[in-house]
Amino acid sequence: MDFTAIIKKGEKQYVSLCPELDVVSQGYTVEAALKNLKEAVELYIEEMGVPEGTGKTDTIIASFEVVIDPKASSIVRA
Repeated sequence: MDFTAIIKKGEKQYVSLCPELDVVSQGYTVEAALKNLKEAVELYIEEMGVPEGTGKTDTIIASFEVVIDPKASSIVRA
């Protein structure tokens, strides 16, 4: 069964997330974070089972940038 891994650099480690199951792990390298996430997902499935509709392959992960206008943020904070 295929799952998605989203990995982001934290302050000291990489944080990995499986959004389908809402399972999170971490590691000092991308490889370690992914390995630890895989183990955490396996343990989750062993204990909780696989929720219906999980593991579909039609998921699209995209990255995009939002430019924040400093003037707009000062208005919101006021």
